[in-house]
Amino acid sequence: MSPATELPRTLGALRRSSHFPEAKIGQRSVKDELRNNLICKIQRGETLFPGIVGYEDTVAPQMVNAILSRHNFILLGLRGQAKTRLIRLLTRLLDEALPYVEGCEIHDNPYHPICRRCRDLIAESGDDAPVAWLDREHRYVEKLATPDVTIADMIGDIDPIKAARRGKDISDELTVHYGLLPRANRGIFAINELPDLAGKIQVGLFNIMQEGDVQIKGYPVRLPLDMALVFTANPEDYTARGKIITPLKDRIGSEIRTHYPAALEQGIAITEQEAWLDRPSPIEVRIPDYIKQVVEQLAFLAREDKRVDKRSGVSQRLPISALENVISNAERRALKARENVAVPRILDIYSALPAITGKLELEYEGELKGGDTVAREIIRTAVGKVYDQYFEGANVSQIVQWFDLGGSLKLDETVGSSTVLKQLSAIQGLIDKIKTLKVTASDPDAVRAAAAEFVLEGLYAHRRINRSEERGFVAEEKRREPAQEGRPERPNFRRQYN
Repeated sequence: MSPATELPRTLGALRRSSHFPEAKIGQRSVKDELRNNLICKIQRGETLFPGIVGYEDTVAPQMVNAILSRHNFILLGLRGQAKTRLIRLLTRLLDEALPYVEGCEIHDNPYHPICRRCRDLIAESGDDAPVAWLDREHRYVEKLATPDVTIADMIGDIDPIKAARRGKDISDELTVHYGLLPRANRGIFAINELPDLAGKIQVGLFNIMQEGDVQIKGYPVRLPLDMALVFTANPEDYTARGKIITPLKDRIGSEIRTHYPAALEQGIAITEQEAWLDRPSPIEVRIPDYIKQVVEQLAFLAREDKRVDKRSGVSQRLPISALENVISNAERRALKARENVAVPRILDIYSALPAITGKLELEYEGELKGGDTVAREIIRTAVGKVYDQYFEGANVSQIVQWFDLGGSLKLDETVGSSTVLKQLSAIQGLIDKIKTLKVTASDPDAVRAAAAEFVLEGLYAHRRINRSEERGFVAEEKRREPAQEGRPERPNFRRQYN
């Protein structure tokens, strides 16, 4: 874009400019503009939706098709699936600057004005009519649909004060105070949670969008608006409650389904991108890979858990918030112990329950157990799954035997890493196992202590050892079941959750 001082400031200068011909500014619609700029980005091989992970082969191609087809479209998905972020990225497909009649509330096209005020101004001033410029960010209008939204909010209303000041009849078009939809003219208008919009508002929405006319307080107003409309909705609202009226659904060109990350690696990439990890601190924070994997696994397991409401979904914000809380707990411990390095441990994930339980909508069975219990069991299962990635088939009999012979270990989250590492080193064969996690003797005590604790938590997850609040890590106690006829007694493990 040319510097602001070089941009034409009158209609005559605009007409004489070779950069903004009438064929481009006066006749091209917003959807054509989005399409043309998208084609250029594809030809140059640019990233179309930066910061969006996991949609490269699913959602992104469908959005590209909708834009190339000049469709209004809707994104359907559960919470935390980047729907709002996606539609906000559409502004990257708009021109850097767009001329409009200066002072116009609906950013009228200087070549083809539609509002009465601008038509009168250009008829009176001709080529001297002033021109202002819109950047791409100011061409995006977003509204969260709520049941209390009125037609005046969306379309407009008669302003009697404006009529009195200008000496106009109250039925005159110049007395209209425009709503959000007309103010989004020549841009992108986005509505989040569309099903929550009242039916009569939806009628006004599709009428002005399709036919370009609407009645405001009984007075017909013709507004052939130029815009691209995009919507978001929860699929449960959209299909089951049926709150989107049929004529509006019929006018939405493409319906695009979003989804949660399909692979753990994608989820980790999103969480690392969005979580506040690079924080100013007097100490260094190191996050082991297995901690990131366990935190991300929580979301994957919760989405599959029968005790969690699948209709509500488990937002990607869960691992993001949880990881931030995990780091903060490790940071707090290191600050108290006056250490230079903070390394999150599995124990810190249990301390992050406040960032987890609030994001789980439970079914009846889950409500009976309680949010804390469900979350703890999911953490334990997540630890077991990640443990298997590193230690499946590993010989841990020495460690288990140490506990079976009467050993016990209770770790205090407030003590320093050197003290914890000394306690963990007393367990036969434990420190040797952390080499599998690429942890060596040269690593800080906090790194080695966290790795050794992860091994114990993995054994606890697989019920090779036990853990309780009172005694810490101990041997998995066994009990005898009554022998069945013709069969000897067999041991059964007592399950004890933290």
